[in-house]
Amino acid sequence: MARIYVASSWRNQYFPEVVSALREAGHEVYDFRNPPHGGNGFKWTQIDENAPNWTFAEYSAGLHHPKAERQFKADMEALEWADTCVLVLPCGRSAHTEAGWMAGAGRRVIAYIPEMVEPELMYKLFDSVVGTLEDLIKAL
Repeated sequence: MARIYVASSWRNQYFPEVVSALREAGHEVYDFRNPPHGGNGFKWTQIDENAPNWTFAEYSAGLHHPKAERQFKADMEALEWADTCVLVLPCGRSAHTEAGWMAGAGRRVIAYIPEMVEPELMYKLFDSVVGTLEDLIKAL
């Protein structure tokens, strides 16, 4: 069985179903929404409710806030622990950065795209691109 880092977005409606399906299939799964160190994951608004409107200087300083440091450390430890990344679309920059880090580290990456989107050439870096949970489980 695989040790899986699920990279996605807080707004992704498919994320909970993917985590559950992977666990039911017997895999170990890192869930950034419920990290092992406790809490409910990290959101910038935990640092400052105005974070979506920050200046670049505020954003740069926010990267060094203890809450941001704590979650970054947890996510990096999970990336290093995992042998597989499942990138669940739709998602944003962080999830794509995590998937890219895993691919660059020589780890298996599978893009799960439950709603067809415009094709992406650079997904050729990944091991598989699938559109159903059944195909995701088979790819593992």
